[in-house]
Amino acid sequence: MVDFTAAELREMMDRKSNIRNISVIGHQGHGKSMLTNSLVAAAGTMTQEGAVKLDPDISIRSTGFSLLYEMDSHSLERYKGDRNGNRYLINVVDSPGHADFSAEATAALRITDGTLLVVDSSEGICVQTETVLRQAISERVRPVLCLNMMDKLFTGIQDGAVKLEFTGEQVYKILSNVIENSNAIITACQSRGRVNPENGTVAFSSGLHGWAFTLTGFARKYSSICGLDESKFAKKLWGDCFYDSGLNKWFDNHNGSNSCDRGFVKFCYNPIKKIMNAYMQEDKSELWDLCGQLGVSLSDEQKTLVGDDLLKCIMQSWLPASTGLFEMMIWHLPSPLKAQQYRVENLYGGPVNDPYAEAIRRCDPEGPLMLYVSKMIPTSDAGGFFAFGRIFSGRIATGKKVRIMGPSYVPGKKNNFHEKHVQRTVVWMGKNQHGIDDVPCGTTIGLIGLSECITKSATVTDKMEVQAWPIRGMKLSIPHILSVQVKCKVPASTGLLLDGLKRLTKCDLAVLYSTEGGSSGFTVAGVGEFHLEVCLNDLKGIMKGVEFVVSNPIVSYRETVLEKSGTPVETFSRNKFNSISMVARPLPDKLVDAIEDGLLSPYTDDAVRSQMLRKCGLDENRIWCYGPKAIGPNMVVDTCKTQCTESLKKSVVAVFQLASKEGALAKENMRGICFEVHEVKIDTKDPLRSKAAQLENMFQKAFLDSQLAANPRLLEPVYILTIQCPESALHAVNGILNQRGAYQCEHFAVEETFLFNLRAYVSVCDSFGLANAIRVATSGQAKLQFVYGYWDDMSCSPMQKSTPAGKRVVEIRERKKMEKPSFQK
Repeated sequence: MVDFTAAELREMMDRKSNIRNISVIGHQGHGKSMLTNSLVAAAGTMTQEGAVKLDPDISIRSTGFSLLYEMDSHSLERYKGDRNGNRYLINVVDSPGHADFSAEATAALRITDGTLLVVDSSEGICVQTETVLRQAISERVRPVLCLNMMDKLFTGIQDGAVKLEFTGEQVYKILSNVIENSNAIITACQSRGRVNPENGTVAFSSGLHGWAFTLTGFARKYSSICGLDESKFAKKLWGDCFYDSGLNKWFDNHNGSNSCDRGFVKFCYNPIKKIMNAYMQEDKSELWDLCGQLGVSLSDEQKTLVGDDLLKCIMQSWLPASTGLFEMMIWHLPSPLKAQQYRVENLYGGPVNDPYAEAIRRCDPEGPLMLYVSKMIPTSDAGGFFAFGRIFSGRIATGKKVRIMGPSYVPGKKNNFHEKHVQRTVVWMGKNQHGIDDVPCGTTIGLIGLSECITKSATVTDKMEVQAWPIRGMKLSIPHILSVQVKCKVPASTGLLLDGLKRLTKCDLAVLYSTEGGSSGFTVAGVGEFHLEVCLNDLKGIMKGVEFVVSNPIVSYRETVLEKSGTPVETFSRNKFNSISMVARPLPDKLVDAIEDGLLSPYTDDAVRSQMLRKCGLDENRIWCYGPKAIGPNMVVDTCKTQCTESLKKSVVAVFQLASKEGALAKENMRGICFEVHEVKIDTKDPLRSKAAQLENMFQKAFLDSQLAANPRLLEPVYILTIQCPESALHAVNGILNQRGAYQCEHFAVEETFLFNLRAYVSVCDSFGLANAIRVATSGQAKLQFVYGYWDDMSCSPMQKSTPAGKRVVEIRERKKMEKPSFQK
């Protein structure tokens, strides 16, 4: 066990080649936090028993901390990368695996260079696993893979009265399948970062018992016994390499002998299985013999342990998780010096060859400060926050005056930026914060004193760097599809509720609030049912006894069009002096997806943006704006024969931001609509005192009327539901899915097990209570998770009262206290 001080930590910050910034990602319940505990305990910040105990069932917030780890010289003999000594500074961010909190994983990936992808070896790749892995690759964060919960493959899985026992060959096939599926995703994302057990980028572990190993580490332990070089022996431990112990020979295929086994089974699986069997049979004499054969030395006190404590002691002495995982991360994940050379193009929002981009590329501590705050963490003091982020260039110090740029800040403009003094700089060692006077680039950091200026994320630089562009904002992968309306029981407490919501939005990256709940209430929007539940519980804690009323969850919809409206819709001002004609048409799907994925916006590189638009038949110079919020998946295009004045253009753009937020059907956000302005006629004799208001009303009506003329449709959000259950539970699961109108798209057995994976699509509106219904019907045997999938056309006209879409429009309008739709037949 290695113990360390804040001073030693600060010394390591100057050794850039010995720093690793690592996020831990994966699906809910696959054991990320358990593995993280092993790393924290190995660094000496706490014991294995007391390490970072989060919620036993689910983590909902990412946790960051810094560790020092010293590798032994033998482990580093073959390491060919740059290094400065045997000590390494490891900055770890453990992120939650629930789909509703994927924003936390996004924030973790932004400030790290490598990621440990944790997968339950028996469950394999799940939907959220794929989601976070794709996010990592899009951020150019290099992955390594950890196949966790290996203990389930040794001791069997209970399935009612059936106990699954695996052979070594079955275990190999299960593990190989997970690795192949992981690499299929990596390849599909056009990344070269495939993982391979033979080179040590795959670890095998049990977070429950605190052990882990890589094949390269295993080979180092036992290559001398087999008389093979380490690298050659590691290659024999995976793939079609079989060892016949009777003949003392290796073969490319199984030779049929009972003494012949696959290399992985013979040298890795079987020794662990022998220990597991002896433990299950409570045969201590066999355990002591095995320990002697494996070189595991136990003290007399350790030998008195019983049950799981004894098994953990043996396995952690033989294959400590920290050794295998730290070695894999140090060997195969990049230092900030390496990573920032290729990540800068994804990170920096300005020109890739300006001084700020160059400083980031070199990870230059003497360059201008470029620091990205990815999330705000509440302090123990009421109302206080740490700004948690990563320094990409320069250095930060207590008392330094800095310039804070929000995600939408543009150099030369005065919006969305502030100047402030940093009150304190801190790092996390385990669960405790420690102040450090100054911190150079290449590491993560917490800042105190900036919370008034930062809502969720921001770029921090030196006060004089007025030409610096902000680091690109993070793109959250899930839209806000659910909301609730919140009101205080006592109207006089509404101000306290507003303060509580402001604090909540700092704590949570994905939650939003607005005043749409009425004069005395607010609308709180989240990404899922569980996310909203957690946010409201947090709000109760913030409000400290102030009671408020919460509505039932409200599902968000989108409005679109299916075809181009025929002749241009001409709209006149109330006094008939002015008119505008426009056409609505659908935007290409790939363009809508690019906008929603953050690949196309007003802030995208000019050349990239122009190329994408040209492929879709659009002239960038003709686009007036995107909307809503100036970055949404709708746009206004100028097709006028005569040029409009700048003031008129600004007026149309301003009205469009509201119109695209409140469509004609039910005041839901528009999605995928392009409005072509054909002609604008403004009579200069129109009385000036009424001109502005009349024009705004005319523009608003033109947008809505042209939408209604283009075969409008209502879009509803759809979940991808993944379920894993034994065969005996399939009938009950399928019955409930059919009752909810779910469409089942996949149904297959998990290789070498009695488990089945199901994937289905279900509308968010029909999903409430579905998880509980399935758990009750299967007596808890089914594991399931909802992940946002897509916006689905309700496949019927909302212009007809009798259709499902028409009825839904009426329901939404009634809830919003709108008039009955005059456009319906």
